[in-house]
This record gives sequence, structure tokens and C-alpha cells, in this order.
Amino acid sequence: MDGLQRCRWAQGDPLMAAYHDAEWGVPVRDSRLLWEMLMLEGFQAGLSWSIILKRREAFRSAFAGWDPEKVASFGPGDVERLMADPGIVRARTKIEAAIGNARAYLAFAERGEDFGTWAWGLAGGEPVKGDGETLAAKTPASEAISKALKKHGFKFVGPVIVHAWMQAVGMVDDHARACFRYERD
Repeated sequence: MDGLQRCRWAQGDPLMAAYHDAEWGVPVRDSRLLWEMLMLEGFQAGLSWSIILKRREAFRSAFAGWDPEKVASFGPGDVERLMADPGIVRARTKIEAAIGNARAYLAFAERGEDFGTWAWGLAGGEPVKGDGETLAAKTPASEAISKALKKHGFKFVGPVIVHAWMQAVGMVDDHARACFRYERD
């Protein structure tokens, strides 16, 4: 490819390398994008992240650009439409969870809270630097955030999904020491 040393999971696949180089571990503070990434992590459960990346644009199209207000208004007909969409992961429980999670997300604004500020507050406010070598599937922080999300009505947000989300959105920086991104961010 380009000779750059990347985290092991991003080597050998141009799509994964591009995601790694530009997005993974970069702190995201935008509430709507945080919610979108949490939804995609939920759809990834039991699958590889490359499957989700390859279908990300189809997900955006199917889920109205991940506009929470539009997704929250989806009804049974939309669930059936999504179940018939070959461009996305067609798992009814995940689809229904995403719709319910849009409603849970909107409830933050209704209470006068910002989802991003709330999530980052639970995560400690600043990225936690990992060593990129001892990658845990879940952490005490992801367990606490998972529990808090569930308390607010979110589904498909177990501690493993939440930890992967925290890594993706830069709450946890787990780039390997040998990775060219380790020191940069």
C-alpha cells in the first residue's frame, strides 16, 4: 500500500486503512455523529467492521442520513422496508433498536441535555490513551456508559459495543505504539 505502519486490524485492506487513518480514534464531539457511530457499532455486533464500512453509505440512505428525528418517526412499514434493503444488515432487532435509540437520543434534547456532552462527561471528558497492545473487549468505563445508556432507553449498547464505539469516536485512543497515528493525536 503506502508503507505506513498501522494498527494490525487496518493492514491489508484499503477501506479499513482509510477509516483507520482518517477516523478511528479521532475525538468526535458532535452529538448526532456520536449517535450515528453508536448505531453503526450496534449493527456491527457479531460481524466485522469492514462489513459495516462497506455498507455505511447504504445505511445512511436507508436511515434518512441518520437524522434522529426522521428515524424516530419510523413505523412498522419502515421496519419492513429496511428488512428488505439488501444494502444494510437486515436484523430486525438491530433495526428496531436503532429506531428506539433515535427516540432515546431525542429525549436528551427534550430534557435540555446535549448527548455528546453527556457521553463525554461519562467518559471523563478527554480521550484516554491506551497502549494499543492490551486491547480489552470492554472496560469499567464502557460498562458504566452501557448501563447509563440502557437507563436512558437505549438498546444494543452492551459494554463491548460501547467500548468499540469509544475507540471509534476517540474517547479511547488505542492506536498501537508502532502505528504512525500513535503519537499524532
